[in-house]
Amino acid sequence: MQTTAFVGVAHIHTPGFISGLNKRDDVTVKAVWDHQEERGRQRATQANAVFTPDLDTILNDDEITSVVICSETNRHRELVERAAAAGKHLFVEKPLAVSGADAAAIRAAVEKAGVVYQTGFSQRSSPHLRFLKQEAAVGNLGTITRMRHTNGHNGSLGGWFDTEWRWITDKTQAGGGGFADLGAHSLDIILWVMRAVCGQPKAFAASVGHATNRYGDIDEYGAGIITFESGALAEVEASWVDPKLRSPVELFGTRGQIQIADGKIFYYSELVDGADGGEYKGELPPALPGAFDLFFDKLEGKMPDAPLVTIEEAAEESRVMHELYKAAGAA
Repeated sequence: MQTTAFVGVAHIHTPGFISGLNKRDDVTVKAVWDHQEERGRQRATQANAVFTPDLDTILNDDEITSVVICSETNRHRELVERAAAAGKHLFVEKPLAVSGADAAAIRAAVEKAGVVYQTGFSQRSSPHLRFLKQEAAVGNLGTITRMRHTNGHNGSLGGWFDTEWRWITDKTQAGGGGFADLGAHSLDIILWVMRAVCGQPKAFAASVGHATNRYGDIDEYGAGIITFESGALAEVEASWVDPKLRSPVELFGTRGQIQIADGKIFYYSELVDGADGGEYKGELPPALPGAFDLFFDKLEGKMPDAPLVTIEEAAEESRVMHELYKAAGAA
């Protein structure tokens, strides 16, 4: 049985995390802390836990072996450093940090403490994206030349952030707007797939913009281009102002390419029998539990080898995103 606590409950995914833990019989939420007492007490009630205004109450409690950090992003560094120093295993909601410097400091603290770390990059559990990574890694696409990943929804158009989640439209607290928020998922998948076969990111170009002015001049959409050591390019796009349709994920190589669209895989490869460019009907890697459940499955011993996001990977996503914002003149 795992005993955990929430340290910060500002993030929009917090209610879903609490709901998920309430359905598990192997995890108990003992306490909740937040710098806003009313918000903290509300989430503590939902989690059947106690609210404490004193963070040290959680950090000094030996029964609590892990913490879930869902605070505003600019508070992550202090909270992670304190929790890691107390020996708590860490689930930190994405993105990890508002800057490359904060990301590096957080990484150093986690590595020094030697605790288990995970973040909310849930798209890695998708069989389709696991297949895409697999085929690139074994060379079935030849030399990788380009990748494109877009993540969008209609949050600004629907006023999702008008009240309770308003902080996410504040650059100081969130580090950026729609591009940083939703682009974190796209960028994670790009780095997860590309770094293994194309080397490290070495050059950046980007632009961001806003369309509704609903949240002032915070960016609501953005696009970036990353050049890797091999010369391969990746396009990352994200938006809070996409009304309905979603864009495909595409990966291109000199001997094949994959497109994922509307839940289907279209696959061409000179090296794979039957991969003629039509819909792929072959075997896919199994779906994995979501990132949040993987964290507790590992702690509980249900999945000792759970493929968690490493602190290095999370820090690199934040560093590269910061580089893209600098390239856009919006850092």
